[in-house]
Amino acid sequence: MRLPRFGRHHGVHSLRGKLTLTNVALLAVGIVVATAVSLMGMRLYLVGQVDTELVKMRDSLGSSRLTLRQIDSLSALGVVRDRVAPTGPDDRPAPDSIFTAVDGRGEAMTLFDIKPTVAQRGLADAVDDPRALAADPDPHEVTVHGAAYRVTATRLADGPYILLATSTEALHQGIAKALKLDLAVGTLLLALLGCLTMFSVRRRLRPLEDMVETSSAIAEGDLTRRVPSSHHPTQEVEQLRLALNSMLQQVESAYRTRERSAAQLRRFVADASHELRTPLSAIRGYLQLYDKGMLTDPAERRRSWDRMNAEVDRMGRLVDELLTLARLDQRPELRLRNVDLSRLVRDAAEDLRAQQPDRPVSVTAEGSLLVRADESGLRQVLGNLVANVRTHTPADVPVRLGVERVDGDVLLCVADEGPGLAEEDAVRVFDRFFRAGGGAGSGLGLAIVQGVVRAHGGEVAVRTAPGEGLAVTVTLPRRVPVRP
Repeated sequence: MRLPRFGRHHGVHSLRGKLTLTNVALLAVGIVVATAVSLMGMRLYLVGQVDTELVKMRDSLGSSRLTLRQIDSLSALGVVRDRVAPTGPDDRPAPDSIFTAVDGRGEAMTLFDIKPTVAQRGLADAVDDPRALAADPDPHEVTVHGAAYRVTATRLADGPYILLATSTEALHQGIAKALKLDLAVGTLLLALLGCLTMFSVRRRLRPLEDMVETSSAIAEGDLTRRVPSSHHPTQEVEQLRLALNSMLQQVESAYRTRERSAAQLRRFVADASHELRTPLSAIRGYLQLYDKGMLTDPAERRRSWDRMNAEVDRMGRLVDELLTLARLDQRPELRLRNVDLSRLVRDAAEDLRAQQPDRPVSVTAEGSLLVRADESGLRQVLGNLVANVRTHTPADVPVRLGVERVDGDVLLCVADEGPGLAEEDAVRVFDRFFRAGGGAGSGLGLAIVQGVVRAHGGEVAVRTAPGEGLAVTVTLPRRVPVRP
């Protein structure tokens, strides 16, 4: 199964698209908030300036204690100015400021038989209660014929009210232009950020694309692929790359180990079948001879009987050795106790002398050397090593058995002066069913030795060369590791 490539889809649902949209959305929110705050601040500042001017004019007029008759001339000047630049329904420009006098009911007053202008009447109509406006220290916002004004009022000494208004249309137009400029600049910044984010995310996510490509290659069978290092890695991505490469290394090792174990198992089953087939074939052959009545001579029947018993014994030993190897593969619990290894070495030497009286046997195992081990397992190790010497060397070849303690570890050595082994045979000497030169035996003795020694946490090694004999050295640790 091939994994999809990371870089094939760049839509909204991809990580690259989501990161880009997130950055753009965050910047857009920031621009909107910043624009709103700045425009509100600017409006408050400008409106404050207008209100300050109106309050100054109102306070000056109020503190002068003038009457309506005294300021008629000012009103007349305002009327003349409004007549020159009238405003109203004919859509001509509204004046920047309006000055008018109103009575207590809020109606514009006529001065010197001159009627109020359209702007003055509109301002008077926009102010509902001049008394409340005069009492309020802050100007109010009103609309006169569609134009925005800031207006305040003061009461004259003889009762009427004077309305003072200043237009804020220019202020609002400036704010609108600033808003358009901010929106244009913000849009440009969003587009630029989107492009930069796409480029940056593409470069930052390149290691992830490499990881997907590597995973795809491994899924197709290439277990040697690893995630390459990027030129500018981030700390998190680099940690992920190292962890993934470490995991891939373990996966490859586990896969190789499984393949090797499977191959060994197949070879083991084939070898076991072959070894068991030989005695079974011999027994079947003698039984067929007996069934057909071809074994008429008592001596022949006796020889056939002895041969079948020998093959049965051989098959039994082979089955026992296979069972021992199977148990060792299951890492059995050892029955540990203090064992005198020197005594076991001397016992093995006495057994060899009894079996082969003509063989020179030397022993270096004086006194007592206690080890914490499984006694039956160590006896099997010594028995297999001695049996290996007895089977594969002539009966007059000297043998040396020795045991000593070196730096806390125990070294057990069984060496002979036989023909030795070639280098290619020495490498496979612990393989199951391996017999150098097709010699006698089942080929499981040294494999069992290695299994028992490793169960004790030790190591076993051979030293040999053609014509220089074979020396097997077993190293047992001071303490056997505890099995979980």
